[in-house]
Amino acid sequence: MESNQLKPENIELRNKIMEGIRMAVNELVISSAERNEKLVIADADGNVLHVPAKDLLKQHMLDK
Repeated sequence: MESNQLKPENIELRNKIMEGIRMAVNELVISSAERNEKLVIADADGNVLHVPAKDLLKQHMLDK
């Protein structure tokens, strides 16, 4: 095994962590949209944006 490859148990752990992050972000966007809040995100160039959570939720639904 090359030194830069992950062990199978580490791959599984990484996947679980990533899934947990995805779930937490989804919950944050949904709850923020319900309260008509904005979320702070960064665009591809690293610029800070204040975006209504409803807009993010709509975009998320289109991406699925």
